[in-house]
Amino acid sequence: MKMKNLFFTLLMLFGIATVPAMAQETPSATADSETLVLTLEQALEIALSENPTVKIADETIQAKKYAKKGTYAALWPDISASGSFQRYIEKPSFHIMGQTVKMGTTNTVSGGLQAAMPLVNAQLWKSLKLSAMDVELAVEQARSSRIDMIEQVSKAFYQVLLAKDSYEVYKRVYDNAVENHKIVEKKYAVGAVSEYDFIRSKVTVSNAEPNVFEAENSIIVALWQMKALLGLDLDRKIDCAGKLADYESAMSARIDTPTTLANNSTMRQFDIQERMLNQSLKMQRATNLPSLNASINYMVNAMDESLALAHYKWMGSSTALVSLSVPIFSGGKRRAAINQAKINLTTLQLQRENTERQLHTAIMQYESNMQTNLKKYHASSENISQAKRGYDIAVKRYEVGGGTLVDVDNSQLAYTQAELSRSTAIFNYLINQVALDKIKGTYSEEN
Repeated sequence: MKMKNLFFTLLMLFGIATVPAMAQETPSATADSETLVLTLEQALEIALSENPTVKIADETIQAKKYAKKGTYAALWPDISASGSFQRYIEKPSFHIMGQTVKMGTTNTVSGGLQAAMPLVNAQLWKSLKLSAMDVELAVEQARSSRIDMIEQVSKAFYQVLLAKDSYEVYKRVYDNAVENHKIVEKKYAVGAVSEYDFIRSKVTVSNAEPNVFEAENSIIVALWQMKALLGLDLDRKIDCAGKLADYESAMSARIDTPTTLANNSTMRQFDIQERMLNQSLKMQRATNLPSLNASINYMVNAMDESLALAHYKWMGSSTALVSLSVPIFSGGKRRAAINQAKINLTTLQLQRENTERQLHTAIMQYESNMQTNLKKYHASSENISQAKRGYDIAVKRYEVGGGTLVDVDNSQLAYTQAELSRSTAIFNYLINQVALDKIKGTYSEEN
C-alpha cells in the first residue's frame, strides 16, 4: 500500500513539474501560429478573392448581365391586366318632354388583358447588340482590376522585403557601432586612445540608432499596406516570406518586351468601346427607320344597380392592332444625335492612338530601367565582398593601433552603401518588371 501511495505521489510531482514547462511552450507556439507568413503567390491569391475592388468589379459584371436580360425582354410580349370599379354618386340626367331621365347604372365593373410587342424595330435590335458589348466591357474592366491588383500587391510585397533587408543592414551597422564603441571604451579607460575617439564612437552609435527605428517603422507601414490590399484586418499579424536575394535568379539581361498590345487591358477596353460607339451610331441612324408594333386587347364589363356580382351580365370585346410609325420630322434632333455619335467615335480613336503611343513609351522606359538596375546590381554585388573585407581590415588595424576610427567609419559606410545599393537594384528591377507585366496584360484565371 505504501508503494502504491509513493507511486501516486511521484506521479503528481512529475505532473506539477511539467505543467510550467508546457505553459512556457504554449505562448511561443501560439505566437508563431498567429503570424500569417505569406509567399507572393499566396498574397496574390488572397487579394484576388478578398479585396473589395475585385469584388466590386465582379458585382458590376452581374449588374451588366441583368441589364442585358432586361434589354432582351423587350423582344417578348408585354402582357398586363387591368380592372376598375365605378359607382355613380349621382347619375347623369337630361330633360326630355318635360321629364328628367337619368342614364346608366349605379355600378360599372370592367377588366381586361393587354399584350403588345414590337414586330419591326431596328433601333431596338441595335440596342441589343450594344447591351452585349456592355457586358463584355464589364468583364474586361474586371480583368483590368485583377491586373491592377496583381501589380499593387506585388509592389507592396517587394516593398516589405526591401524594408526588411534595409532593417537588417542598419541593425548590423548599429551592432557593429556598439561593438566598436566597446573596444574604444576599453582603450580609453587605459589611456590608449584619445577622448576624441571615445566621443566619436559614442556619436556613431547614437547616429546609427535612428536608422534602425526608421527601418523598423518602414516594415510596419509596408505590412499595413499589404494587409489593406489583401482585405485583412489591420490588427492581424502577417509577414512576407523570403528575401530580395531570392529573386536574383529572376534578373535576366534578356527582357521579354511585348511586341504587341493585344492583351493590354486598356487597349482591349478601347477596342470594345470603339465597337460600342459604332453600334451606337448605327442605333442613332436606325431612328430614321419606320417601326411596326402589334397589340391585342380583351375587355369585359358589366353594369348593374346592385353589388351582387354573381348576377351581373358580363359582356366582352377584343381588338387586335398593328401600328406603323414613320418618323418624318423631329426638329433636327435625330441628325444632331448622329453627328454627336460621330464626334464621340472620332474622339475615342484619337484617345486610343495617344494611349498606344504612351504605352510604347512606357515599355521602352521600363526596359531601360531594368537594364540600368541590372548593371547596378552586378556592380554592387562585386563591391560588397570587397567593402566587407575593407571594413574587417579597418577594424583589425584600429584594434592593433595601425588605423584610425575615421577609417573604420568610412569602411562601414562603404559596406552599408554597397548592400543597400544591391537591395535597391533588385527592388527597382522587380518593380519595373511588374509594371511591364501589367502592360502585357497576360493575367488569366489560372494565375
